[in-house]
Amino acid sequence: MSAERGLAGPLPALVPLGLWLLGGLALAAAFALAAPGGLAEAAALALPLAAVLGAQCVSARYVVAAVPLGTGRSGRALATALAAAAASGLLWLVLGAGWARLLAGGGLFPGAPERFAAGAALFFSVGALGYLLAVARCHLAAAEERTRAAERQALEADLLAREAELKALKAQLDPHFLFNSLNSVSALIGSDPKAARRMCLLLAGFFRKSLGLGRQREIPLSEEIYLAETYLAIEQVRFGERLQVAMAIDEETLTLAVPPLLLQPLVENAVHHGIAQLIEGGEIRIAARRAGAELEIEVENPCDPERPPSRGTGLGLGNARARLAALFGEAGRLDVRAAPESYRVRVALPARPAAGS
Repeated sequence: MSAERGLAGPLPALVPLGLWLLGGLALAAAFALAAPGGLAEAAALALPLAAVLGAQCVSARYVVAAVPLGTGRSGRALATALAAAAASGLLWLVLGAGWARLLAGGGLFPGAPERFAAGAALFFSVGALGYLLAVARCHLAAAEERTRAAERQALEADLLAREAELKALKAQLDPHFLFNSLNSVSALIGSDPKAARRMCLLLAGFFRKSLGLGRQREIPLSEEIYLAETYLAIEQVRFGERLQVAMAIDEETLTLAVPPLLLQPLVENAVHHGIAQLIEGGEIRIAARRAGAELEIEVENPCDPERPPSRGTGLGLGNARARLAALFGEAGRLDVRAAPESYRVRVALPARPAAGS
């Protein structure tokens, strides 16, 4: 760890120093060509001034912050950048002339002021161009930051929209189930009051359990199967032997994660649009298996081929399909196969362990 810290510390700190030295040497070489004379004198003038220019360019970020690029502001931003670059070039020229006089006054390079004056155009051009490059770099960095901020906002908006959609879908489930359950109770009150009372007690326990699970984002499939079995036990109070249930749940799927109350509307549909329409009743088959990276759940029920069109709103299947799309995108699917005497709903979603399993 200490070796890694040693490599990560000094080396990055040397990068600006290396760039400053390279820039200063390049400036010294250009100055030696523009104003012929000794290389030592050119280096003595150019290297310190290169460091000064680097310090001046730090202010470019404030120029960009004051007049950022945007719709209808490109001309103003360009004019501001050109004016700031010209001011930076002039300031650098004045500081360079003062430095040349200091070198001459110290007796090191007596001809430094005259030589600097001969290369003044070069120094002004380099100062202005260097500042313009610094402004361009700051504009680029600001544009990248705006892009990242926009992406973050879009992602947050998408997440909030999905959360709102899921909350709305969950809010639809309880009234939908309660409506169907109350219909079941009302159907028994006249014919079998004891069975109606027993169903009310079972419903109280079922709602207590389902409301607690419904607040969670995901639950193990075992909990969802328990709710489905409890609901079917409630409906068997009304239908008796007419309602039979067959479960084929692979044990390895019981700990996999599913959205709460995903299976519930599918089982409700199987009862109310399948078994309830048949005089002799039938068997609802629920299966769950793992197929590679997917969890597959199927609910199949018999149905009357001559049944009248359903008067329901189709909320159950539509709700389940919308929740899968909101949670998993294309990885969550709900397919329906309607045959004359059977109806099968197949759900596929990513297979992953539930939290805490």
